[in-house]
Amino acid sequence: MAEKVVLGQVWELGAQIGEGGFGKVFEARSEDGQQAAVKLIDKEPGHERELQFPGKGARNVVPVIDHGEHDGQWAIVMRRADKPLKQHLAEAGGTLPLDEAVQVLRDVAMALADLDGNVVHRDLKPGNILLLDGAWCLADFGMARVADATTATNTWKFGGTRPYMAPERWRQERATIASDIYSLGIIAHELITGTLPFTGPDFRDQHLHADPPALLGVPIAMAALIEECLNKAPQARPAPGNLLVRLDKIQQAPRTGGLAALAAANRDETARHAEAARRESQHRTELESRRDLFRAATNAMTRISETVLDTIMETAPSAQVKRGSRGGWMVTLNRGRLKMSAVQETDLGMWQRGTTPRFDVVAHATIALECDATNWGYHGRNHSLWYCDAQTEGEYHWYETAFMTSPLLARTAPTIEPFALLPGPEARAALESGLDVRQVAWPFTEVDITDLDAFIDRWTRVLADAADGQLTHPSTMPERPTTGTWR
Repeated sequence: MAEKVVLGQVWELGAQIGEGGFGKVFEARSEDGQQAAVKLIDKEPGHERELQFPGKGARNVVPVIDHGEHDGQWAIVMRRADKPLKQHLAEAGGTLPLDEAVQVLRDVAMALADLDGNVVHRDLKPGNILLLDGAWCLADFGMARVADATTATNTWKFGGTRPYMAPERWRQERATIASDIYSLGIIAHELITGTLPFTGPDFRDQHLHADPPALLGVPIAMAALIEECLNKAPQARPAPGNLLVRLDKIQQAPRTGGLAALAAANRDETARHAEAARRESQHRTELESRRDLFRAATNAMTRISETVLDTIMETAPSAQVKRGSRGGWMVTLNRGRLKMSAVQETDLGMWQRGTTPRFDVVAHATIALECDATNWGYHGRNHSLWYCDAQTEGEYHWYETAFMTSPLLARTAPTIEPFALLPGPEARAALESGLDVRQVAWPFTEVDITDLDAFIDRWTRVLADAADGQLTHPSTMPERPTTGTWR
């Protein structure tokens, strides 16, 4: 016998048809034959908010037609929708034609315009947008909050779906309707391109700092609107009413001549505002972000350093190891000494002094090979290890590099070459101009814990040469092409 839920009416449950927010959704039929969907929600603190935020009176919101308690759970009865947008998008092959995408966005914008000032959904995504009576409607208000609420026992500040969460949500700041606009911008990008603008795995850093990819082949008005929705600063995003008006205009005849040029100029201005907002967002979270990045840098270098040391000691067990008090180590084998320093946090002021650097450096270390002086007075080589986004903005890895004195300016043969530099003015000058007294001598090369063979082979080879007294000055400087290895 089918389970019955007794609320204002009696509902007979059918098969489970979905799961969202904090509960499971079942087919349901009333005694008089009305088709519906029943969501059963566990009675945990905060889970009752779907009963409180049904969006009454708002257009394009799936209406709640009955609610109450059933068998120790909250129960919500809603109109039975045809299907969720997530399913529709999959059936369409991952993208929608522009006109259809605009209609979806327009329906949702209409709902947000009616909710503006009253309710913030906070978990907008394709799975929570349902087709009902030919319109795409908002559902699943489990994460919603009353717009003017400032405190609550369970705020669920960090709840949500990671690919769709606005930057302010990652900072655990108060959500506003602008947070929903940001999520709608993510959905718009997905509907038109078939991909999310930010694909993780570090969604937090991407939403806070990364620019979305350029929308190629998309009409300027649409691309500009999506870019504005994805502004890092909430106040720079369009209001729901403005969004609705602009969506209405997008399906009009394309602009030509002066209007097309003006629209392009507007898009450029939007891009400049977006960049300014991105930088503001980055500045606001810089200390927090750098703290997290430094922790990641330290953990990664610990694994790299220990792997190198373990490999050396397994191959040359007669070598002597001395560990530093703050991390790092030195291996001595006959005349050669290989040193790995501890990780240090980069002084932001020193690195950013002067002009804006081409990339960011969070942490640094050195690896150095020292030996007794050879007949030519050569004592070895040092390389810099920098944790930075040297090659792709916002993607941080450990990179190995090194520097040299310009052969046109060197008065005597250096005893250590190439050599390491701290991330600071001297290194900045070497990166900015090939005419400086310092130049890059080793290409920026990622040091990847999953592929250390080449790194270990190079440094164990020079250690072996130093141990046997065979280490010589590099025959050419730089030893490898460096051009284009940093941005």
